[in-house]
Amino acid sequence: MRKNDFNRRLGYLAFAIVLIAASNALMIDSNVGSMVWMASAVNITNIIKIDYGTTLFIYAIIVTIANQFLLGKFDGHILLSNLVFAFPFSYLVGFFTKFYLLFHFDSIDLFWQIVLDVLGLFGASIGCSIYERVNLIQHPNDELAYIIRFKYLHGSAGWGQFFSYMPPIVVLIICFFITGRIDSVGLGTVLAVCFQGILIGKADNWFIPSLKHHPNKSIKIAH
Repeated sequence: MRKNDFNRRLGYLAFAIVLIAASNALMIDSNVGSMVWMASAVNITNIIKIDYGTTLFIYAIIVTIANQFLLGKFDGHILLSNLVFAFPFSYLVGFFTKFYLLFHFDSIDLFWQIVLDVLGLFGASIGCSIYERVNLIQHPNDELAYIIRFKYLHGSAGWGQFFSYMPPIVVLIICFFITGRIDSVGLGTVLAVCFQGILIGKADNWFIPSLKHHPNKSIKIAH
């Protein structure tokens, strides 16, 4: 990798991390449904009563291990990069969530809450598209979708995202049977399940189209 190309991709990565963290936090604080993984982490936290960031990081460790099995062989770069991404990202989401409390989104009209939630979905999808194409490091949840997309589903972003949502959906169902309720799930969650993968695929062409995918050599592309 040439130095100029590396620096360019590193800059895009930093931008994408901030964008996706801010967007996820916006969906959480809009109070009409957050991302599936975030929602499942909220429900786990409410059950076991530990810090939200800690829940997200433990989640990340479990998914990182699962990614190694899906790859079919050990890849130290992917394992380490997943964990390096996940640790600060968890607390960055927490920072933006607290920052948005200053604007009292929970007290505005439902219409504007939905608008903010949809904006968060678009922002998170664009951020995922950018840093998936950068492919220097990724959050293990997105690495999961990326591996499924390119190793098993011929590059289909929509189906890759859909199947990567199965673990947190199962967790949400289990939490419902334990507590009798599901927190942080709503319209935004449904929209994310149905459309985030598609939006990521569209963003590949609409936002910074000069930035191309760099599939990891450990991921054998399905044909």
